[in-house]
Amino acid sequence: MEYKFGEPNLVAIGCFVAVVILTLIITFLVARKQKQSASNYYTAGGGITGFQNGLALAGDYMSAASFLGISGLVALKGYDGMIYAVGWLVGWPALMFLIAEPLRNLGKYSFADVVAYRLNQGPIRTASAIGGLLVLLCYTIAQMVGSGKLIELMFGIPYIWAEIIVGAVMLLYVLYGGMLATTWVQIIKACLLLFGVTILTLLVLAKFNFNPGNLYGAVQETYGVEMLNPGGLVKGPVEALSLGLALMLGLLGLPHILMRFFTVPNAKEARKSVVYATTFIGYFYLIIPIVGFGAAVLVGKSAIMKIGSGGNMAAPMLSQLLGGTPFLGFIAAVAFATILAVVAGLTLAASAALGNDLYVSTFKKGNVTESEKLKAARMSTVIYGVAAVALGIAFQKQNVAFLVALAFSIAASANFPSLFLSIVWKKLSTTGVVMSILFGGLSAAILIVLSPTVWVTILGNSAAIFPYKFPTIISLPLAFIGAWIGSVLVPDKAAQEKYEQVKIRTYLGVGISDASDH
Repeated sequence: MEYKFGEPNLVAIGCFVAVVILTLIITFLVARKQKQSASNYYTAGGGITGFQNGLALAGDYMSAASFLGISGLVALKGYDGMIYAVGWLVGWPALMFLIAEPLRNLGKYSFADVVAYRLNQGPIRTASAIGGLLVLLCYTIAQMVGSGKLIELMFGIPYIWAEIIVGAVMLLYVLYGGMLATTWVQIIKACLLLFGVTILTLLVLAKFNFNPGNLYGAVQETYGVEMLNPGGLVKGPVEALSLGLALMLGLLGLPHILMRFFTVPNAKEARKSVVYATTFIGYFYLIIPIVGFGAAVLVGKSAIMKIGSGGNMAAPMLSQLLGGTPFLGFIAAVAFATILAVVAGLTLAASAALGNDLYVSTFKKGNVTESEKLKAARMSTVIYGVAAVALGIAFQKQNVAFLVALAFSIAASANFPSLFLSIVWKKLSTTGVVMSILFGGLSAAILIVLSPTVWVTILGNSAAIFPYKFPTIISLPLAFIGAWIGSVLVPDKAAQEKYEQVKIRTYLGVGISDASDH
């Protein structure tokens, strides 16, 4: 019997419950052995291997936006949906060669540790926390929207209750197990997601004699050649360049991704993490467009849009068509695990910004005990978790992949310039970093509000003040200009004198602590 979306699906509910129980058991088993400290809570004591961290990084990056959002965008918009898949992949080599090693050698809990290493801690950490939280909030909204929609359809319960369930389970993971438990949840989720999408891809290709050319031919026959050409989503070269900058450089400013490099024991393992992560993520983004085009041909655009105008349910609908209700239940459970794991990682990163950068380092000037640090971390986790549920309810009508693209725009503008310049530019000063983060982050946020996405679609105005959907082409240069102006007007001689010493630690790892308390 065919399952109707919006009614309770017993198979899906059973898979959901199995995934939650499995991950909670693992959380309990790994968490009971670790010492209760802020270092273990934020970074698992630096004891994760490169391979494990590579899988966890892939789990963090292959989010609900990637799985549900990109497959939906490809199904509805065609070629332009693939831009997201390619753009999200190309930043990884830059991450490995520019950021991974310096980050591990200079940082402790968050990217603010690196930026503030030779500068004035208070202003830097405050500005970094603001930039980081702007990114995390946008990214979290996307995940929470995807999770709420999925559970609403599978369980047949109101969207608000779906959001509350996701928030409660996510808080259980993070509060009890910290980074170690979150890492293992990410590893399990990454394996399940890669397995599920591989099966779905094979089922699609089996309908076209395992020849992708036949699939694309069917797309052209059904929707015309326009479906395979650019222009369905991104209008014009300026829009395309701005989106490309956001997707490529945004990765280098995502707090929850950068935080993962503190979980490995040394720079060598950090580099190995990126190699493994790039392999897994590359494979995923290679096959996910096949799922999207398969949904367009086999399910149909009109049927997908009846369930939701954003197209986020294209992959679950395709799984039901090709594998029946049991496979739909499995795919839905995988998507649910994906969302839980990513939101847990985001919440942990937000906890580091709120608890460590703002409360411990800025307000308390570091004068706290280890137990007070841990208490601040857990309180920050609860505050951010509640905020995530509220924002997920408020933004329920947006396409989740598009919301993540907005998060990438802010990450590329607010965090990447200051992090990059702190590593390579001797004359960068405290004022320069603060101006860079504020110029980049605030301009990106303001331009997003003035863009067609918010100004027209959400606020209901007739025309947008800022014509482009993505602000990076303006906000990224503004961040670099802010850094230069601030550093020239208010130079920091002491920071310049420390630069050579920092370079030795950055590239040789001289002076870093061991894995248990780095």
